[in-house]
Amino acid sequence: MNNDRPAAGDPRPATTAITAGRSANGMSLAPPLWASSTWVSHGLADARKRATGRRSSEFYSRYSNPTVRAFEEAIAALEGAEDAIAYASGMGALTTTILALCGSGSHIVAQRQLYAGTLAFLQGPCRRFGIDVTYVDGCQPGAFAAAVQPGRTMMILAETPSNPLLELIDLDELGAIRGPFKVVDSTFATPLGQQPLQHGIDIVMHSATKGIDGHNDATLGVIAGERDLLDEIWGYGVLHGATASPADALNALRGIRTLAVRTAHQSASALRIARELASSAHVAAVHYPGLPTHPQYALAQRQMRQPGTVLAFEVTGGQPHATSLLDRLQLARVATSLGGPETLVCHPATTTHASLTADEHAGAGIVGGLLRVSVGLEDPEDLIADLTRALEPQ
Repeated sequence: MNNDRPAAGDPRPATTAITAGRSANGMSLAPPLWASSTWVSHGLADARKRATGRRSSEFYSRYSNPTVRAFEEAIAALEGAEDAIAYASGMGALTTTILALCGSGSHIVAQRQLYAGTLAFLQGPCRRFGIDVTYVDGCQPGAFAAAVQPGRTMMILAETPSNPLLELIDLDELGAIRGPFKVVDSTFATPLGQQPLQHGIDIVMHSATKGIDGHNDATLGVIAGERDLLDEIWGYGVLHGATASPADALNALRGIRTLAVRTAHQSASALRIARELASSAHVAAVHYPGLPTHPQYALAQRQMRQPGTVLAFEVTGGQPHATSLLDRLQLARVATSLGGPETLVCHPATTTHASLTADEHAGAGIVGGLLRVSVGLEDPEDLIADLTRALEPQ
């Protein structure tokens, strides 16, 4: 995999995860929780300065908050970005970014392989607001560039690896497109898995609820990129109001400290499990960028530091077999999130992508026998035993 060796003197990502985001700490090793919604100003001039300044961190927490700001600084450092902005959820980050940069008459090029919540926003509110969207196969070389309408396309929206089939977008090809803002949802990879900004992408986005927090105890989104661009998005975000909770930012900062060791263990386990599932007679296909059988394995080796903590597989008996497997799991848990310490298994057709039509399911390759696995921190041999036992048809 791509190891992204830093320039001489620059820390490696695992070190940055420990050192970044400490602006609110003082002499404390642990970040403090600034729970206040409001700060006192020193007279009228100071109040005006805080009210009209960019991201004043001690004015009103919808504008900024010291704990949230420390989390943003940590993400910016991990992504190699000038700055970052946190939001109340991944969808808060997505919707704020789109509505800040696009308006009536704007055009977006988006890949078909997207999280269903993203698709629902593009197909619903965006359409109602007069924002047109063209969908392309993001895995097809040249598809994004061919769909761009010069002078009208404001944004290209991609997700890599994609949810739930772990399909990849060529970040170098996407970053080379001139004109529209290039926005990449990198939730599945985390900043330890890849750095889209280093490939010419304008904004990288995460549902930090997932791997970044890593403990299933925070709901948070974040974007990172150039400071001037993010300042413009921040100005809209203050009005949009998808404000990040300082308590969630505190939990996510704690999650960042162990992000490198967690993702290393989980990725190694995911690869071990993917190989085992690929050898099972009860599995029709395994989707994981770390397997040489993945159609974009070479691309994963080029642009990802590690293949990730999530895999998907299709059981041979379709949805009845998938239902039986979920009922028989004893160690892995049936739940729809990802990135936490517990291994979670979900059925995309009836959970994460339940809002899609049957035709959309078929077009996205989401079949009844497809299951998505977020690999946790358990011993992989125990997980393999659990999955192998549950795979046996009843």
